[in-house]
Amino acid sequence: MIIKSAELFNRQGYAGSSLSDIIAATGIQKGGIYRHFSSKDEIALEAYHYAASIVGSRFSEAIAKAETASERLLAYFRVYENVVDEPPFVGGCPLQNTAVESDDTHPLLRERAAQGLENTLSAMKSMIQEGIRTGEFKESLDAEALATFCLSLLEGGIMLSKLEGNNRHMQMNMSSLSAYLTKCCLKEERLS
Repeated sequence: MIIKSAELFNRQGYAGSSLSDIIAATGIQKGGIYRHFSSKDEIALEAYHYAASIVGSRFSEAIAKAETASERLLAYFRVYENVVDEPPFVGGCPLQNTAVESDDTHPLLRERAAQGLENTLSAMKSMIQEGIRTGEFKESLDAEALATFCLSLLEGGIMLSKLEGNNRHMQMNMSSLSAYLTKCCLKEERLS
């Protein structure tokens, strides 16, 4: 039930998904749903957790294959580089979809999305700090600002690509970030 509900919410949104939609997607009748969950809100929280964990696993797999901090940052983009045809989770980015929809309407979902944002930024910042410690990145680099920039490029690329129905925005953002990291962030001796 959580898997189908997560897919439904990520495609149609929380407000756009009724209990009838959940019943149709899962095949579980109302009584069966309420035997496990007290409300649609409770289902939504579990569904978001599930969707975010699937995407998080995909990020972890991609990051594990990367050897440098730059490659680890770009790994996030590789997970979403074909977001239009093969998103890591049905409907796109659960963080983005939940954050946009729950901004002013659903405080508990907003809290979950805010925690997802914090976790992702923290992971990116740690990668950048590790790159500074190992000498890959310039010591003067602002790790927090670069993490915010990277995540903004990622989420913006996802949104633009999905809206247009074309992956070119993700591809352009990947290329732009790669060029930016090479030109502005890498230590001079790493470039030669």
